[in-house]
Amino acid sequence: MQQEIEIAVPPRVAQHKDLLIEDCALELGISNDAVHDVQILRRSIDARSKQVKYRLKCRVFINEEPVVETVEKRNYQNVNDKPRILIVGSGPAGLFAALRLIELGFKPIVIERGKDVSNRRKDLGILHKKHLVNPDSNYCFGEGGAGTYSDGKLYTRSKKRGDLKRVLDILIEHGAQGDIKIDAHPHIGTNKLPKIIANMRRTILESGGEVRFDTRAEDIIIKSGKAVGVVDQNGNNIEAVSVVLATGHSARDIFYLLQSKGLELEAKPFAMGVRVEHPQPIIDNLQYHCDGPRDKNLPAAPYSAVEQINGRGVYSFCMCPGGFIVPAATAQQELVVNGMSTSTRDSRYANSGVVVEIGLQDLKAYEKHGVLAGLEFQKYLEKAAWMAGGKTQTAPAQRIVDFTEGKLSPELNDCSYIPGLQSSPMHEWLPKHIGKRLRKVFKAFDQKMKGYYTNEAQILGVESRTSSPVKIPRDDNTLQHPQCEGLYPSGEGGGYAGGIVSAAIDGEKVAEAIAKNLK
Repeated sequence: MQQEIEIAVPPRVAQHKDLLIEDCALELGISNDAVHDVQILRRSIDARSKQVKYRLKCRVFINEEPVVETVEKRNYQNVNDKPRILIVGSGPAGLFAALRLIELGFKPIVIERGKDVSNRRKDLGILHKKHLVNPDSNYCFGEGGAGTYSDGKLYTRSKKRGDLKRVLDILIEHGAQGDIKIDAHPHIGTNKLPKIIANMRRTILESGGEVRFDTRAEDIIIKSGKAVGVVDQNGNNIEAVSVVLATGHSARDIFYLLQSKGLELEAKPFAMGVRVEHPQPIIDNLQYHCDGPRDKNLPAAPYSAVEQINGRGVYSFCMCPGGFIVPAATAQQELVVNGMSTSTRDSRYANSGVVVEIGLQDLKAYEKHGVLAGLEFQKYLEKAAWMAGGKTQTAPAQRIVDFTEGKLSPELNDCSYIPGLQSSPMHEWLPKHIGKRLRKVFKAFDQKMKGYYTNEAQILGVESRTSSPVKIPRDDNTLQHPQCEGLYPSGEGGGYAGGIVSAAIDGEKVAEAIAKNLK
């Protein structure tokens, strides 16, 4: 007999099967010997009280041998001679669109401006050590998109977006651990994502699809109002029956291209701010209510916080426990920071973006740029950070209390950011509508997380790529651009996703729309 139960257990019990069997038997009022196995179906950490617990949903096998659930490998058909669909970008939206198109009987041609995951790593090394930004191969561009060398967070849980289970199954099929279907806040880790991405590419190629690297879309080929391909940087025409734009939130050249061709764009809400780094033990202590090292059976503690400050939302973003801060610029004269972590989340630091919602009233100085006003504001702030850091990828930084009190930090803390730090009066050069709210929010966060507001923590600037400030519109029914048949905006770059899973779901949604429209 099988029985599902929900149970709260100490961390040590959650990590040791024999102890979990004992607790489940006790909960059911049966002997330990009657329990042949326990499978965890759902796992989350409850740290609301001093005694931190794991909350588990379990399937208990009583006097019955366990049934091991496996993810069945999909049988992708060969599509070598099928109609060609061009996909611009190999992030999660592009890759999942390609796999879904294969299932639906179309040949995906994926073009990527950057390099494959292996060669892309070399450019990241140059960025860290020599401060040289390759505009086509960096933390934002290259195989797998911005998520490949980040934390690999899979936080989207809204069933309204689409089939979440299917996306997780495909990731597992290509090498992800099965735990991503169990944890309330799953992540893969930057050390494991590249192999998964490479396996997805292999599936596309083995099924007759194509993946072309170092291929940047310079123009869109439009014939009789229909998108039928792109022109690459070498002047080559790559034609297909439809074009998917899955270019990510940092492909600014695509927004300029669409505007130059008279295709409608829309301004979109976004947020900007800084990245905050604490020593991980501080976050562990305030989240797990411990005075010393955290329980070895607990992971590095995350946090999530949001406040309304002077009528705007100010919130933590892309929190990376046990993580690193990385340079995420896509051009030479700009400085952008982001966070990442490995699957083990075992660095000495915890970092998170803390960002302020940007309103239209903040963009009056950029009104002449129309719907691209937010994009131009992003560029301005990223260049200001670059100049404040010494015109390299050295990041301007300031300790939190010093920033709030308007004082230059005489010295900075050790930091995970490899290119280095430059003490900077960020309270002076951050735009007032951002800086004033940040100075208030750090104290507000401390009211809920005692110990957060400390000069052991510091801010780095700037966290500016939370999402695209531009949306590429599409018809609700066909998912095509309303002015251009056959052109399908998708994922974060189109304004239809906010992370790996939501982008993957949107890519599949677009693939299904293409199949429907081409019937």
